[in-house]
Amino acid sequence: MEITLTKEQYETLIKLVYLGNWMVNAHRAEDDRLEKFDDLESYVLSFAQHEGLDNCADYDEDADRYYLSREFEESQVMPYLDEYDRDTFWEELIDNLSYRDFFNAYGEIAVRRMTQEEGFSALQTFVQKYEKEFETHGTDNLVIHE
Repeated sequence: MEITLTKEQYETLIKLVYLGNWMVNAHRAEDDRLEKFDDLESYVLSFAQHEGLDNCADYDEDADRYYLSREFEESQVMPYLDEYDRDTFWEELIDNLSYRDFFNAYGEIAVRRMTQEEGFSALQTFVQKYEKEFETHGTDNLVIHE
């Protein structure tokens, strides 16, 4: 198989492959990484210098592997990761707190008896409450009571 890419498309592919591998492996311990993702990333990066994108990849002789360069990672990829992390943090926090309060307010049996529409509508009350709270105050009002 042969795929023809412009330089710009290849640079975008590098970002996508890195982000995909990050999604799969960043949370794993070194000995638990899924190698096929690391291997594909290294393979895609191995063409960077040939394609005139020297700043994208670094070769580690000891590991016999290509890695995204620190400079490229920080300037071209981290903004996407930072945005994703920020959005995911708020979405997960709101979802978790909303579901907790929803089940506490109605009980599991009542929730199971709700139609999908009723459950969604009831849950949205909690979601909207937390969205408004966090939009206004961030995490300033979050307190753990012991």
